[in-house]
This record gives sequence, C-alpha cells and structure tokens, in this order.
Amino acid sequence: MFLFSFFKEFVLNKSYTKEQALQKIKQYCAYQERSHSETKEKLYSFGLHKTDVEQLLSNLIEEDYLNEERYATLFAGGHFRSKKWGRIKINAALQQKKVSAYNIRKGLQVIEEPAYRKCLLQLATAKWKSVKSEQWMNRMAKTTNYLLQKGYESNLIQEAIAQIRSKEKE
Repeated sequence: MFLFSFFKEFVLNKSYTKEQALQKIKQYCAYQERSHSETKEKLYSFGLHKTDVEQLLSNLIEEDYLNEERYATLFAGGHFRSKKWGRIKINAALQQKKVSAYNIRKGLQVIEEPAYRKCLLQLATAKWKSVKSEQWMNRMAKTTNYLLQKGYESNLIQEAIAQIRSKEKE
C-alpha cells in the first residue's frame, strides 16, 4: 500500500517549468484568496527551486494576485460571519497560516464591536438554552467552554452569561 501511494504521489506531482508554474499559480490565486505560505507550499509542490519560488511570489505580489492584508481581512470577516468564530480563534488561525501580526490586526478590525457582541450573546443564549436540564454550575461551565472553543474572550463571555442570567430572573 505504501509503495502504491508513493508511486501515485510521484507520478501525479510532476515538475513544471517556471512559466507553466506561473500560469497554474495565477489560476490558483485567482480562484480564491490565498496566504503567502499556502502559495509558497503550492509552488514547492510543483517541483520548483527556492529562487524560482521567491521570484514567482514577488511577481504575484506585484500583479496583485497575492495580498496578505486583503487575505487577512477576508479570512477574518468570513470566519466571523459564517462560522461565528471569535477574535482569538481567528487570530490563531491566521498565525498558523504565517500571516504577519500587522495584517492580523488589520483583518480583525473588520469585525465591528456591536456585531461581535451580538453574535456572542446569540451563541451564549443558544448554548445556555440547550443545557437547560443541567445544574447551574454545569450549565455555566458548558456555556463558557463552548464559547472559549469558538474563540471568544473570557471577560466578554462572563458579561454575556451575566446578561442572560439577569434576563432569566426577570
């Protein structure tokens, strides 16, 4: 099995000339926004050498196929809106993709504070209701853990839970 997978990988990952690689990577970057590290990995998978990869990366940046600030902004906004991720999780994901700290800060600025807090409160309320049968401490712990996993800040989580509890007492 190992030999087959090695052979399959060897045959499928053929080497490209620099010009062929440039055309393929332009299509790759035009399809969706990519980070510099993703693009660099892809270029290396084409069998290119470091000097060629660096030159192609600079060409892509000059021609605006690659823009790390744009990538970070779209990533942060998209993951907040679609997956309801918090700032901490978005920050960690962007760091994992080797995006610079400056661009991460720029990307996180896209998330507006009122929308962020509203989303947090909605997630907290939904989780709070889903663990209704639990004792109060378990309920609080499960809601807090859920929101921490989503990447929200603990002080904001405490505020949201306090807000839910005050509404419950009314």
